[in-house]
Amino acid sequence: MAAFSIRQHPGMIRSASPLATEAAEDRALAELRALHALAEAINRCTCLDPVYPEALQALRWTTGADRAAVLLFDAGGTMRFVASDGLSDDYRKAVEGHSPWAANETNAQPILVPAPEREPSITRLMPLLREEGIASLAFIPIAHQGRLLGKFTLYFNVAHEMAAHEVRLALTVAEYLALALSRQRAVEEIRSLNAELEDRVQCRTRELAEANREMEAFCYSVSHDLRAPLRALDGFSRILLEDAGHLLDGADKDNLRRIIAASGRMGFLMDDLLRLSRIGRAGMRPAETDLGGLAGEIVGRLRNETPGRRATIRIEAGLTAWADAGLMRIVLENLLGNAWKYTRNSADAHIEFGRREEHDKPVFFVRDNGAGFDMRYATKLFSPFQRVHSPDEFEGNGIGLAIAQRIVHRHGGRIRAESEPGRGSTFSFTLWEAGGPAARQAAFSLPSSPPA
Repeated sequence: MAAFSIRQHPGMIRSASPLATEAAEDRALAELRALHALAEAINRCTCLDPVYPEALQALRWTTGADRAAVLLFDAGGTMRFVASDGLSDDYRKAVEGHSPWAANETNAQPILVPAPEREPSITRLMPLLREEGIASLAFIPIAHQGRLLGKFTLYFNVAHEMAAHEVRLALTVAEYLALALSRQRAVEEIRSLNAELEDRVQCRTRELAEANREMEAFCYSVSHDLRAPLRALDGFSRILLEDAGHLLDGADKDNLRRIIAASGRMGFLMDDLLRLSRIGRAGMRPAETDLGGLAGEIVGRLRNETPGRRATIRIEAGLTAWADAGLMRIVLENLLGNAWKYTRNSADAHIEFGRREEHDKPVFFVRDNGAGFDMRYATKLFSPFQRVHSPDEFEGNGIGLAIAQRIVHRHGGRIRAESEPGRGSTFSFTLWEAGGPAARQAAFSLPSSPPA
């Protein structure tokens, strides 16, 4: 199939209305969430099968495609489907094996086909495209370090010419998957090495560490690079409100204030996202830690911040653990802070931090008698930006429990929740379940990343 160049059309530069700017913010936030969800799936999964659906979903969210597929070169150099959605078996069989680039292509570029009927090289496929309901399509290369691994194919049910930012985001998703593929292949190669080839094992391990560093740096860059336009949006809105406020009517001023507020919300979300990323890179210094003392300091701060708030808080004596004090403070701040927040509507609020034994191992818990939640939604709790209460009921971005879970995992433990609507919640966590702290620390240590 012949290659087609990306078609770019210059557009008129004009000022965006506040509503259009707010819509652009919402789109940017949706794109950020889609990319973050994909990165989390890659970091969480030990195989690639669960990653492919996340990649296809990220593509649809960031490009507006109606359907998508991922095809990879097999060992014989033939392009094969590994995941798709909304495509018939007949279509897949007809197009599988075809590639717009040679398998040894070192500089593959996206190929956009907004009007397939005008491309002579795919004229023979037109009956099949019409039967499948495909009006436009695009091919996005998946490549890593100059090696072509496969492609994404995007399908649009109506005529669609992809904008430059859509192509850029599709290439971002492709780079994420390429890194994951390279990392997975490095793992598989490492597993295939025998004990007599220790030098090769060490070499592949270094490659795996480099892939992890690239992934961490890339995730950081996605979040960090969005700050400049966000600051400009907030700053210019404030300048316009201050300098030209006397020329604007009430509706215009309200729109500007909404833009400033939305910028602030997005800034907080990005701060939380970066904070979550840093937790995974932070060094650990385990030592005997007084968890009860940390909890007492946190409770004292909460009482000082909300004078007049009445609540009965019990902290069991002698709560100590071998852990990183700074990271455990973050865990307790999130758990106790949530208990404090979700009991504020309780006439007789009770919060308890204690310890119990399960299978001869200590389990720490924070219990409250606050709002509680339906356990059907418990799986959402520890995912970033996921919440079981609306922002109108209780403030927050839904990142605290994700951070707490990541810290507990780095301490070799688990965290879980038990709750019932209107009857409070209990969050329990363990430490060092699988081996001693030194072994777990080495297992969970990550390579250093560029400073924030």
